[in-house]
Amino acid sequence: MADLQSIVAEIAEEMRGRTDRGEVASYIPELARVDPGHFGLAVAAADGTLACAGDSEVPYSIQSISKVFTLTLALGLAGDQLWRRVGREPSGSRFNSIVQLEAEHGIPRNPFINAGALAVIDVILSGRAPREALGEILRFIRVAAQDESIFIDETVARSEKATGFRNAALANFLKSFGVLSNPVDYVLGTYFHHCAIAMTCRQLARAGRFLAHSGRNPDTGCSLISPGRARRINALMLTCGHYDGSGEFAYRVGLPGKSGVGGGILAIAPGRAAIAVWSPGLNPQGSSLVGVLALQRLSALTGWSVF
Repeated sequence: MADLQSIVAEIAEEMRGRTDRGEVASYIPELARVDPGHFGLAVAAADGTLACAGDSEVPYSIQSISKVFTLTLALGLAGDQLWRRVGREPSGSRFNSIVQLEAEHGIPRNPFINAGALAVIDVILSGRAPREALGEILRFIRVAAQDESIFIDETVARSEKATGFRNAALANFLKSFGVLSNPVDYVLGTYFHHCAIAMTCRQLARAGRFLAHSGRNPDTGCSLISPGRARRINALMLTCGHYDGSGEFAYRVGLPGKSGVGGGILAIAPGRAAIAVWSPGLNPQGSSLVGVLALQRLSALTGWSVF
């Protein structure tokens, strides 16, 4: 295998030349303004190598990728009690489906669809004000990445709040079924802000390393979560991390991953690396079109598929 930096640079060059780049998330005004020509890739390998190419130092809104970190926090707070509020099965539906939530009596299919993430946020909020909960989320991500410069993009958060009618409907459905214990406005405000966390590919790859290393931060050697919990989060990322496109992602890429409508994807090669890719244009399932292609190419060149 060629050295990692050469592979990453080769993939970035290939992806920059693609003309079909998908469509940006136009339903969030701030995301609609992002240039779809961006492409960044960063790989944080087990031996400490950090291979980067393209726009890997440009911050972008990680959106639903943040749900990986809030799930980790909520499991630390509630343990397996969390699964009384949210399931662990692929949805097979759009990430913001209301029909499925109503049909299944208010229990979201998994923690990565929007309804499930709202239930997870409610757990983190319990006993905390929204500002404190957001501080806890941001602090955890900064510790995982070993980077204090990671921030919440307030402009994106306001844009999401102004257009987040579907998420408001989901939160009220959850409240009506008794799944949320905190005020709906608190849950929504925290949700919109945690989706607006801005990171670069380099920062995101570093933040995901604990999931590639049995829950440990390789910089410090300290465990952020147990090995068993890291395995289970990776399993959920593999089966549910791309909504109704999760099976296709597993088939093509073969790695646990979580996408966001900002065009980012965090992927994990257990024992080997954490990978972050960003290209703002999305496929019909809401994942980065070029990002998925880049990860498919990376998996093929490295042989990192879990299969």
